[in-house]
Amino acid sequence: MSGDMTQVMGEFIGTMILVLLGDGVCAAVNLNKSKAQASGWIVIAMGWGMAVMMGAYISGFMGPAHLNPAVTLAMALNGSISYSLVVPFIVAQMAGAFVGAALVWLAYLPHWEATKDQAAILGTFATGPAIRRYPANLITEIIGTFVLVLGLFAFTQTSFAPGTNIFAVAGLILALGLSLGGPTGYAINPARDLGPRLAHAILPIANKGTSDWHYAWVPVVGPMIGGIIAYGVFQLMV
Repeated sequence: MSGDMTQVMGEFIGTMILVLLGDGVCAAVNLNKSKAQASGWIVIAMGWGMAVMMGAYISGFMGPAHLNPAVTLAMALNGSISYSLVVPFIVAQMAGAFVGAALVWLAYLPHWEATKDQAAILGTFATGPAIRRYPANLITEIIGTFVLVLGLFAFTQTSFAPGTNIFAVAGLILALGLSLGGPTGYAINPARDLGPRLAHAILPIANKGTSDWHYAWVPVVGPMIGGIIAYGVFQLMV
């Protein structure tokens, strides 16, 4: 496998693991008869932090492990990767997110039938606003992704022991979830939201309702804007 294809495969596998574990913790908390049902937001935030960490560790030897189109775009703007890899990376991330969500569906197969709350089912796969006000929701996603990408850029200026920088990334994701996740569920990643939302729409999930496509643009557009702003601010910092 060529070097570029290895990196693309890394993005697919890493994003698949990220979503499998991240949406998995949402399923554990949201779905009826789950042993972790109603264990709360702290569990979800911790689970997502660990999901990003595991996705990056599992795929990081294959490539940069962006696992997020907003990060990929920002890193291309920064010159960290070739622009020729942007589209292949994003396609791989979207595909990996879809497959990861499908695996969550299979892992919790009996629980969809036991869960009648359509919002809880959708919330297992995709994000949604606590208060639906699109401009405010967009701003939340921009701010969250700005902090994420600025943090990733800042980490490149710090010396870490080999392999430990991913712990810092996991801590950043946890902080974002605990501090900024309340308004929108902190997608901060177009693939993390759109891939599973597509899976929710396509898969024969028991008791599912609408996939809320009216909101779906927010967790795509907001993170991309936030990543671009973070790149611009970082250029002023270094």
